[in-house]
Amino acid sequence: MNIVLWIIAGILVCGGLVMGIGFWMFKKEINEENPEYIVQFIKENIASENVSLAIHYNNEKWIDVNTNKQFPLGSTVKIIIAIEYAQQAADGRINPQQQVSLKELETFYIPKTDGGAHEAWISALNQSKNIDSVPLSEVANGMIAYSSNANTEYLMHVLGLQNINEVLKSLDLVDHELLYPSTSATYIPTQLMNEKNITKEETLKAMKNMDMAEYRDRALNIHNNWLKNPLTDEEKKQSLKILNMDIQKVWSDRLVKATTADYISILEKLNSKKYFHEDVHKYLDPVLEQLMQNPKNREWLTHAGQKGGSTAFVLTLAFYAKDKDGNQTEIAFFANNLNMIEQAKLSKNLNGFQLKFLKEEKFRMQLKKELSEI
Repeated sequence: MNIVLWIIAGILVCGGLVMGIGFWMFKKEINEENPEYIVQFIKENIASENVSLAIHYNNEKWIDVNTNKQFPLGSTVKIIIAIEYAQQAADGRINPQQQVSLKELETFYIPKTDGGAHEAWISALNQSKNIDSVPLSEVANGMIAYSSNANTEYLMHVLGLQNINEVLKSLDLVDHELLYPSTSATYIPTQLMNEKNITKEETLKAMKNMDMAEYRDRALNIHNNWLKNPLTDEEKKQSLKILNMDIQKVWSDRLVKATTADYISILEKLNSKKYFHEDVHKYLDPVLEQLMQNPKNREWLTHAGQKGGSTAFVLTLAFYAKDKDGNQTEIAFFANNLNMIEQAKLSKNLNGFQLKFLKEEKFRMQLKKELSEI
């Protein structure tokens, strides 16, 4: 759900009219690294409830900002699917080594709706050799490491959406909405226009007025129909033309929602290594903890995992880690209704913010003091 990357690129191209020093200053602002920007953004948006931050440190509630407000999750919701994948693999219900045709995954691939994630995953696969199929474990890897939406919907099909949603109950998540096929939902505007023979403006109105039960049902029906009758390349191309920013906003607002309180509870379970059986972690950790593939991270971390998500309006992150001194950290950050500059600056600085919290006691104490005083 990284559609934002393509949108930003398009805006920058159109922004050619913003010439000279103005454009240079814009680029400088969004490229400047400043972890303190995260703190500034929270302070400025806490009252509007467009941001939520939950941090637990060594089992202590460190930061608690709007943690019971629901936010669209974007791709962060893929953590739930990864958990069900690992549970089914551990139980022997699926075979992680089962080969999956890349052509089969294309059924759920809509170009330019995932920030190039699926293409980047395919490109990485083909660096070693030209392949046409991968193990199911690699499909799960691509869902998390590259955030491929096509892989996500394929796993929904293989694992079963009902089974995936049972994870929410088993984890006792209080405010987590049910998962549904959100990539398939991008086709709902096209479906409406074809069904009702209406304009794009009328489609936008119909989308806004549609209740969530119908919206989910339509997305699921589209998902199931694509399994039998995949869209042609031309049909995919035509559907993209309808996804203007107003319609994307409706799509973004209707993504699966949850709270940072929900995700902190998930992160604590993952971080403890005690909640899930070790057989589950055997399959889950290689998918979620790809940060540990970096030798530099292995120098000071025992384990660490994360998943983020974004649209043109949303940025979310769920992160957990345990360092070699035994310190445990869980961070859930959700933001919504972002403008382009906020989206770019938050994306640029979240990693620096995480590192600063993990490594600097002074920053941890300062953050706790500043945000508890609001």
